[in-house]
Amino acid sequence: MLSRSSFTSLVVGVFAVYVAHTCWVMYGIVYTRPCPAAADGAAGGCVWPYLARRPKLQLSVYTTTRSSIGAESSIDLVLNVEDFDIESKFERTVNVSVPKKTRNNGTLYAFVFLHHAGILPWHDGKQVHIVSPLTTYMIPKPEEINLLTGESATQQMEAEKQPNALDEPVSHWRSRLTLNVMVEDFVFDGSSLPADVHRYMKMVQLGKTVHYLPILFIDQLSNRVKDLMVINRSTTELPLTVSYDKISLGKLRFWIHMQDAVYSLQQFGFSEKDADEVKGIFVDTNLYFLALTFFVAAFHLLFDFLAFKNDISFWKKKRSMIGMSTKAVLWRCFSTVVIFLFLLDEQTSLLVLIPAGVGAVIELWKVKKALKMTIRWQGLRPKFQFGAYNDSEKKTEEYDAQAMKYLSYLLYPLCIGGAGYSLLNVKYKSWYSWLINSFVNGVYAFGFLFMLPQLFVNYKMKSVAHLPWKAFTYKAFNTFIDDIFAFIITMPTSHRLACFRDDVVFLVYLYQRWLYPVDKSRVNEYGESYEEKLKKKSS
Repeated sequence: MLSRSSFTSLVVGVFAVYVAHTCWVMYGIVYTRPCPAAADGAAGGCVWPYLARRPKLQLSVYTTTRSSIGAESSIDLVLNVEDFDIESKFERTVNVSVPKKTRNNGTLYAFVFLHHAGILPWHDGKQVHIVSPLTTYMIPKPEEINLLTGESATQQMEAEKQPNALDEPVSHWRSRLTLNVMVEDFVFDGSSLPADVHRYMKMVQLGKTVHYLPILFIDQLSNRVKDLMVINRSTTELPLTVSYDKISLGKLRFWIHMQDAVYSLQQFGFSEKDADEVKGIFVDTNLYFLALTFFVAAFHLLFDFLAFKNDISFWKKKRSMIGMSTKAVLWRCFSTVVIFLFLLDEQTSLLVLIPAGVGAVIELWKVKKALKMTIRWQGLRPKFQFGAYNDSEKKTEEYDAQAMKYLSYLLYPLCIGGAGYSLLNVKYKSWYSWLINSFVNGVYAFGFLFMLPQLFVNYKMKSVAHLPWKAFTYKAFNTFIDDIFAFIITMPTSHRLACFRDDVVFLVYLYQRWLYPVDKSRVNEYGESYEEKLKKKSS
């Protein structure tokens, strides 16, 4: 079997290979090899850009309830840009008529045509077009009310709302349509066209050379949940903001891959809201900062794995609770479970929810170890048994109880007062939502106080040798990484502030580690001392 150190080295090695492979793949996406014959002016095997001829173009946007069109009679023109300049950025807002079929949970499509000026799209043999739905289906957000008065956040009548139940998806309007045209005069090698771009290309034969028509692209990553609007049956018109910007070939290929990745997540069961969190990372972030985010996320994954591994290894071998605050272990378990339930109630991204769920399971297991609990089944009924503590462990419990006694004078009034204030002044979806929010606000606002018993025990025993420092170190790295993610991934504000609170707590632990140097006669986290190990080896 592999030792722990060799297993860790193997994981780090696999991680390094993964990062190197990712860098190579990203380079292959951003860099496209041009046609070698183009440098010599030869046309053989090359695919030339039609935009190099500088044609006069026109942009037209139509809407229809059909996913395919055959004639202009079944569509409505909502935007027409004559003398369209592919280099000029613009944004325009138009009002779109909503057909009755769409108001009854139907779909409305946008057909975007780029064609020669003065010619209707279906009469132009060199037009390019792309289709995008302007509606999507999503479960509407439950209305929040004041639990004491019953007053809702909005005073709309029930008749004006969508008649569907809250747990059924209804049509939502995508209020933004973002268009791009690849403007580089790039000459492709016909024998090795990139597969990602190829499906957006339309070829025409002009004389002896093959040209590709303008590459029109709809940026679906810009369609965010915050821009969605519920379509009611009384809605006859809705605003649509059409924006255009040019795009380079490298960014176009990168964006295509990212859209495909988001689509794959949705096929694996990610909801529209979950996918929106991923979109936010790409859309709301500078490209250079985005590249840094990839590396940061990879290291976060590595440190998460190593922290979980060392934490489990530490508690698996734990035989004594000397120097360990049982109250702190219980509180970490309670707070982790409450935070998980809060994130679940807030429908937070799976990127945050899944690690929180795994952490909650591990904390429950650690409580079982800390209380020396065994579970025996008598038929279908479990019976819990708790082990006894020795004199040293009882001394630790005395310090622990003393610290909690002082904390309770401050903590309980603050938590109860905060819960009462939110009940009177904040609107919630249900009593359960208020309960979870009250608990989690107490965890986030005053949770660091429950870490003080462990600091108090360390102070009384003048030692930190009993703490799992390897797991602490990896968690510290992840805490600083979480500080970065706090500005990138959408999450509740209280959860974001808690990331910075953990930094302060870890710095206090570091100070205690410096203040109390290693004493080899003291027991370590496994209930053994350095001197005992030497005696065992000599005997």
